[in-house]
Amino acid sequence: MIKNLNVGAALLACLSVAACTTPDPTAYAGLASASQLQPNTADKTGRVPYRYQTNVDWSRYSRIIVDPVTVYNGPDSQFGKLPEKDKVLLANYMQDQFTEKLKTRFAIVGTAAPATLRLHLTLTGAKATTAVLGTATRVDVAGGLYNTVQAVRGREGSMTGSVNYAVEIYDAASNRLLSSYVAKQYPNAMNIGASFTAMGASMVGVRKGADALLAELK
Repeated sequence: MIKNLNVGAALLACLSVAACTTPDPTAYAGLASASQLQPNTADKTGRVPYRYQTNVDWSRYSRIIVDPVTVYNGPDSQFGKLPEKDKVLLANYMQDQFTEKLKTRFAIVGTAAPATLRLHLTLTGAKATTAVLGTATRVDVAGGLYNTVQAVRGREGSMTGSVNYAVEIYDAASNRLLSSYVAKQYPNAMNIGASFTAMGASMVGVRKGADALLAELK
């Protein structure tokens, strides 16, 4: 009973203070495209708050170079107390997932040439799901109601992990920046399965980010 009371008290505290969600991405100062990023007024979800976009016909490109994912170490990073091993795990997972998704649209290559894009991904922040409470907030009455509303709105659930990252896309032959943005991804607020492991929600976020980029480049 004491344990249940403690969980309930933590839930109430969490839901009353910014819902224990994670910080939104910023125009991270250490990014190559930082000076070109502008507030993305077209985004109503909060997932892509800053963007730079040129007028580009993606259909002109049939090949892509996927650079190794960079783990951002600037003072404005948003990893909190996430261990280094989890940052490396997420960076490797991001490399695999984005490459796998993009190979359904592009030939993955290693050298610059005409009709070739170069993608540079930077992992800028992440948060692990809070043990026990992440799942509890999906089944507890108060937490369940809150997360149901968040799910309908497409917003972040409480006590759940997320991932922040930057995407920079170049014309590989000229090294001209074509598009860049910073993003935050997380599971549906009622995705109980994503709350079972510490990094499960962040990994769902990576997969959603890969899907979103593929859709944009089609």
